[in-house]
Amino acid sequence: MTLTEKDSQYLWHPYTQHKTAQAPIAISRGEGALLWDENGKEYIDAIASWWVNPFGHSNTFIANAIYKQLTTLEHVLFGGFTHEPAIKVAEKLIEILPKNQQKIFFSDNGSTAVEVAIKVALQYFFNKNEKRTTIIAFENAFHGDTFAAMAASGISFYTQAFQGMFIDVVRIPVPVKGKEQESFDALKNVIEKHNCAGFIFEPLVQGAAGMVMYEPEALAKLIQICAANNVLTIADEVMTGFGKTGKTFAMDYVSENPDMVCLSKALTGGTIPMAITTFTQEVFDAFYDDDINKALFHGHTFTANPTGCAAALASMELLQTEEMQANIKRINASHLNFQKKIEKHSKVITARTLGVIFAVEIKSDSVESYYGSMRTKLYNFFIEKGVVLRPVGNIVYILPPYIMTDEQLSKVYKTIEEAIEMV
Repeated sequence: MTLTEKDSQYLWHPYTQHKTAQAPIAISRGEGALLWDENGKEYIDAIASWWVNPFGHSNTFIANAIYKQLTTLEHVLFGGFTHEPAIKVAEKLIEILPKNQQKIFFSDNGSTAVEVAIKVALQYFFNKNEKRTTIIAFENAFHGDTFAAMAASGISFYTQAFQGMFIDVVRIPVPVKGKEQESFDALKNVIEKHNCAGFIFEPLVQGAAGMVMYEPEALAKLIQICAANNVLTIADEVMTGFGKTGKTFAMDYVSENPDMVCLSKALTGGTIPMAITTFTQEVFDAFYDDDINKALFHGHTFTANPTGCAAALASMELLQTEEMQANIKRINASHLNFQKKIEKHSKVITARTLGVIFAVEIKSDSVESYYGSMRTKLYNFFIEKGVVLRPVGNIVYILPPYIMTDEQLSKVYKTIEEAIEMV
């Protein structure tokens, strides 16, 4: 049996309707920006495998750091114990995060990083004997698949089976260009009418919504409104963190700082599942008490896994090298040139770029659903051409590893141009 045949016999894949989906492609190895399947076909990984591999596959620098840690201490429980790799990760993050971030909490993935933040926002006020039960989020947000994260997400087909089971979430419009005031007014209205604990947002770019972008000044205004009303703010940097937007964090563009930051995906360079939620000292202090019931009773078996910490340290070191920063600038310049070219196409509605993120919205004769016919047609075309891209409805985006070559980028651009002519 082939790997694909064995997969069909045993495995259940994410975001997949197995009755109608094509068989998954069995990948046997990866190197740099390339993947090879079990039959030897080569693919360019133009989305860094769901945004987690900024330094490419089989990165030897990160692999060596992992190996060294594995031969010293692979794992130890984090309840009642600590270790040097976790402390080093915390020290490094405090150095590069928004300056008000002081405390680091480890978990396993982006959803759990968000879950921790929402629980903290709610318990923060509970610990102060204040009843605040509403979380504010953007329309069409995506924050993950655990329950609180799912509740904060606004993409309905992900969550419709669970309606009526969620925490209280109220949504406001995204402050895209021309609609900033509408978003500001909506936020003020929600705060006035509800007992709001926190506002969670994807800073500057809504990933799963199709790389919807908005300006730093608009986000700063929203954070100011929350601060004036004692509503905690949560920056979900799971996708945008570690260089994707051109700066280390998307919040580096914004004049106001959040109360919490959620990190995962590129944190370990795509090697080991790990997530972190960071907090201000003020947030932490609301849990610091003689009363044990005011503690944050949340934990994961692999919290602060030393091997994952070693990967994270190596990943952050790579990010800050001159070579990697130059790569980010190179890809951004390449995207901007492609944007100028493609946005004039008669079949293109809009194209947009921020950092290494590029997105193009293609005209359609009908309203395109997230997994609609155009998306399927585009996805299959890209796979046939040996390019891994996962369109969101009629929106095609690129979010490549920073080590992707100009030649590989050119092939991705050319394939997108061919796809636009095809639809």
